[in-house]
Amino acid sequence: MSTLTAPPKATAVPEAPSPAGGARGRSRLALGLIAATGALVVISLGSLAVGSRSIDLATVVEALTNWDPGDREHLIVRDLRGPRTLIGLLVGVALGLSGALLQGLTRNPLADPGILGISGGAALAAASSVLFLGIGSVYGYVWFAFAGAAIGGALVYAIASQGRDGASPIKLALAGAAVTAIMTSLTSLILLLDLATLNVLRFWLVGSLAGRSMTVAGQLWPFIAVGSAAALVSGRLLNALSLGEEVARSLGVRLFKARLLVGVSAVVLAGSATAAAGPIVFIGLTIPHLARAITGPDYRWVLPYSAVLAPVLLLGSDIVGRIAARPAELQVGIVTALIGGPFFVALVRRKKLAEL
Repeated sequence: MSTLTAPPKATAVPEAPSPAGGARGRSRLALGLIAATGALVVISLGSLAVGSRSIDLATVVEALTNWDPGDREHLIVRDLRGPRTLIGLLVGVALGLSGALLQGLTRNPLADPGILGISGGAALAAASSVLFLGIGSVYGYVWFAFAGAAIGGALVYAIASQGRDGASPIKLALAGAAVTAIMTSLTSLILLLDLATLNVLRFWLVGSLAGRSMTVAGQLWPFIAVGSAAALVSGRLLNALSLGEEVARSLGVRLFKARLLVGVSAVVLAGSATAAAGPIVFIGLTIPHLARAITGPDYRWVLPYSAVLAPVLLLGSDIVGRIAARPAELQVGIVTALIGGPFFVALVRRKKLAEL
């Protein structure tokens, strides 16, 4: 007599997470990006309205659309807060994109614009220009800071490129840490030995948007525009690099050219941001993780989200700094550290950082 055996129970296959490339996923992410852009518009208007003297939004809009040079509040909006807000937007975009690029390039979740010697090179060059050339205005040392950022990034890449494996993520991170430590020590030595240099650079060194004019924005926006365009088209390359060198090579990616494009874009963006506002911390480190928590690992979405969310955080921090110690103010670099540090710790505790 044959025994009948019951068919084995079908095991449930866990549902794969909806990819960002699906139609619903793309629609959700597009709506989220539009919402983030709306938040950026609101925070930009707040930056124009809030300060030691509050100005209502109707007056802000009137100052932008129907400027009256005899109106004191219009002058505050157009000549003081307008340039500050514009530079905050530019610097925020540059820091957010450069942080995402560097994390993708080095596959290091703790990478930020300081890891490749960019911020350290900018600070050392700015301090040296003030000490040795007597430059005392931001319009002068901004170019030295930009050049120092580029030299610092190039030096780190040259050191990491030595050897058979080339500029691998680990070698980039180690070379960047070493070069940054040396440059930071030299900058500290200059500031300790020369009080006049410290007085000129003290606000710039902690990160500041105050005292900037449209001249600074005009000097640096072309670099930020070109760097941003190059960054936003690097999403597919970063996706391939995140799979590992062998897989990326098998997909037809030329590793040297891909790393060079991403690295140069990151240096141009971070160098421009640091030159304009000083070495502002935590924006480039925190924002890409926040973007990745929303979008997943697809850099085609991580990059635009980082470009929008970073200026939201930067301008929001600047607003907090203006009202926290009225009639004086806290520089934005201090506020981003106070906000970004606990925020990043909370992000790490809530969600384990992915290995990149």
